[in-house]
Amino acid sequence: MFARITHYYSADPTPYWELEQAARVRVRTWEKLRQMDGYEGSYFFMDRKSGKAITITLWESKEAMQRSEGVARTLIKETAGGLATNVVDVEHYEVGYMSVQEIHERERAKQELEVARSIQQASLPKEVPELQGWQISPLYRPAREVGGDFYDFHLLPEGRLGLVVGDATGKGVPAALVMSTTCGMLQLAAQALGSSSPGEVLRQVNETLVARIPTSMFVTCFYAILKPESGTLSYANAGHDLPYLRRRGGDAEELRARGMPLGLMPGMSYEEKETILEAGEAALFYSDGLIEAHNPEGEMFGFPTLRALVAEHGEQRSLGEFLLGELYSFVGEGWEQEDDITLLTLKRSAFLS
Repeated sequence: MFARITHYYSADPTPYWELEQAARVRVRTWEKLRQMDGYEGSYFFMDRKSGKAITITLWESKEAMQRSEGVARTLIKETAGGLATNVVDVEHYEVGYMSVQEIHERERAKQELEVARSIQQASLPKEVPELQGWQISPLYRPAREVGGDFYDFHLLPEGRLGLVVGDATGKGVPAALVMSTTCGMLQLAAQALGSSSPGEVLRQVNETLVARIPTSMFVTCFYAILKPESGTLSYANAGHDLPYLRRRGGDAEELRARGMPLGLMPGMSYEEKETILEAGEAALFYSDGLIEAHNPEGEMFGFPTLRALVAEHGEQRSLGEFLLGELYSFVGEGWEQEDDITLLTLKRSAFLS
């Protein structure tokens, strides 16, 4: 389908642009146009105050529109009545059907984006747990196109706390739905088990998720359980980017544990590891939107840079804000964020009570 959009006006709109005359113009024009081969429809818009008007005619093919060219121009002048000597083609151009279709596609994509963002926001925790002697600092920066990032907290028996950071593959509504489903499954599994086994939580969620998400999708997830009094952190990893533990001496250690992403294959087991956060030490959990960001030269922020920054971080500002500042310096002005960025920092106070 093709469209002809013609702009015209009267230098003296009074008295010609009265409603009655405008109606007669539209009726007479449409009667003539309907007799033309390939005609699909018309729209007429008028501003009585300025005397400006727009006529849009739609045609089934470019050829039909071109055949009607001479007739349409003459018809506009004839049906304009008293405006015949004042009609001027201010602008005249063709719009292909695909252009109209693209407008609809953009509008649909916009609506889907709003739905996906609503699902994601509803799935993220509304409050951050407060633990004596600990600082828990989440930072979430959504990209324009919603990804599958998530984080969550699980209040467990005996004062323990479960911490989750994950990422569902894909973008938009599918990623948001899988992310939301995984969040709910993790919460239910952790509450049902009531144990100190992050590996078992991931195993159960994987078995349930395999049958409930598309075969082309999966979820990476790091799950940790903290015992606040002792500082013991037990953890398991389902294919997620390795968190870093910043020691007081300035070293940045990787928290390694083997495990496949959730939802890929049934019967998976997840290795469990354990470490202790001493006073003043911090663990950083994050998503790949951070390390996969690119600068104008196409260079990736990357794991080596992140690990070095974690090691050199001081106490003047939070680790998450420090890393975001370094990221923005790296990518420069005008950077278009490619993916969601999630940072979750768990820090033990420097002075224990």
